[in-house]
Amino acid sequence: MSHASHGSIPRWSWLVPVAAALVLALIMTDVLPEKSGAVLGLVTLLLGGAVFASVHHAEVLAARVGEPFGSIILAVCVTVIEVALIVSIMLSGAEGNEEVARDTVFSAIMIVLNGVIGLCLVLGGRRHHEQSFQLNAASASLAVLGTLATVSFVLPNFVLAGGQGQFSILQLLVIGVVSLGLYATFVFVQTVSHRDYFMEVERGALVDPDAEPELVHGVADEVPSRAVTLVSVFLLPAALLIVILLAKILSHPLDTAVAHAGLPQAVVGVVIAAIVLLPEGIASVRAALHNQLQNSVNLVLGSALASIGLTIPVVAAVSVTMGKPLVLGLVAEDIVLLVLTLFVSTLTLGTGRTTILQGAVHLSIFAVFLLLSAVP
Repeated sequence: MSHASHGSIPRWSWLVPVAAALVLALIMTDVLPEKSGAVLGLVTLLLGGAVFASVHHAEVLAARVGEPFGSIILAVCVTVIEVALIVSIMLSGAEGNEEVARDTVFSAIMIVLNGVIGLCLVLGGRRHHEQSFQLNAASASLAVLGTLATVSFVLPNFVLAGGQGQFSILQLLVIGVVSLGLYATFVFVQTVSHRDYFMEVERGALVDPDAEPELVHGVADEVPSRAVTLVSVFLLPAALLIVILLAKILSHPLDTAVAHAGLPQAVVGVVIAAIVLLPEGIASVRAALHNQLQNSVNLVLGSALASIGLTIPVVAAVSVTMGKPLVLGLVAEDIVLLVLTLFVSTLTLGTGRTTILQGAVHLSIFAVFLLLSAVP
């Protein structure tokens, strides 16, 4: 997470949403043609800017409330954007829309658990040699993540009530409630009952689950002022709303572009996940470079958990209420990658200390994931 000074609101963080709102108004009033290549290019740029603006304002609020609340705010905001993109494509009627939720959430897990954490460990390890974090936080997060990922993406391939790779309506509703309930329980543990597990440890302290670690509660260099925080409180939902509306415009062109390029439909999910996770990935790497690996772990695992725990209930509700088919079961090669990722993540985050080698392993798995996404 960024710990730069938040003494004022950067101009770009409110100019981009204002410009995007103006373009949206012109498109909705037919002043600008929605299907024009130039307009779609402009919308794409504004979408990227609006995503960064959303995460910037979330970071301001995160710096104000401190850890682990800051990581939760960022994860939830990113997930809101992700859900908006998924639902837009689901409702667009485009080919393969019944699989976009599965592909996007799976891609998000692969990106954060392999791509982002790999970069954090390689770059952080190269600068600081060896980094530490609290073992209790990682083990709790991985237990919930492994359960949600297996139930949501592996189990559908083995149930009898639904179609191929699908839950029945009753199963989907129960799985959605279970996912939301488990995520809510995790957030309670993270913020109330065991908040100490998720705080930054003192530099150089050994991370032992039976020891009493010295915690750093004030990691941010400067807490934003009340005025700056208040502005971000209003700009954050506005920027998120703009992202949702821009995503709706781009959902069908994105699907069409992937099809024309001759790429598998799963690439749509990879693109969506990459767009929404880029700012948070940058924040995680930045924290690792500043030897604040606990913040990186909170962001990475929190993003993966929110992506499943919040997205699955929403898309399940959309599927049931709108009568849209929803395929959640992964294909065989993706199941192998998911199991390998969870296994390696358990080894990597199971000691409380990391080195550059562990990061290289995660980046290698990420490279294989990208390969199989483009060439199944």
